[in-house]
Amino acid sequence: MPTFDIVSKTDIAEVNNAVQGVLRELQTRFDFKGSKSTMELKEKENEIHIHTEDSTKLAQLTEMLKGYFVRRKLDPGCLDWGKEENAAGGTLRQTVKVKQGIDQTLAKQINKAIKDSKMKVQASIQGDELRVQGKKIDDLQACIALVKGLKIEQPLQYINFRD
Repeated sequence: MPTFDIVSKTDIAEVNNAVQGVLRELQTRFDFKGSKSTMELKEKENEIHIHTEDSTKLAQLTEMLKGYFVRRKLDPGCLDWGKEENAAGGTLRQTVKVKQGIDQTLAKQINKAIKDSKMKVQASIQGDELRVQGKKIDDLQACIALVKGLKIEQPLQYINFRD
């Protein structure tokens, strides 16, 4: 029986490269000369910590990070932007989570959409991914097209397509 998996994975090594690119650009930009702006990737928590002096520089850093994500062929939709917080010394900080895996609410939403479409496929939630089974490959391809059309902000990948 043909199957495929719907997953959401982000390459942390590429995220690290994007953060390092932003840090290199920070050192050369005139508007950041003498500022206390930093960006750090915590790989264990899948978080990026941004620390800067004011909201203008924070906005510039977020745009630079999005730009470097696009350059590294990463989808900026995998970033979950936390709210701006006041830090010591009148500075600002922001925590950005890198989404890994499909959370339960999104998995249930996708599963419900597949069932409501009356396709001859079965979707099951397996941890942080979905497995879709069907009798025909054409049904599975139609299911992929349906899920792509759902306008989900989180980037999804369709892997392990097997006959």
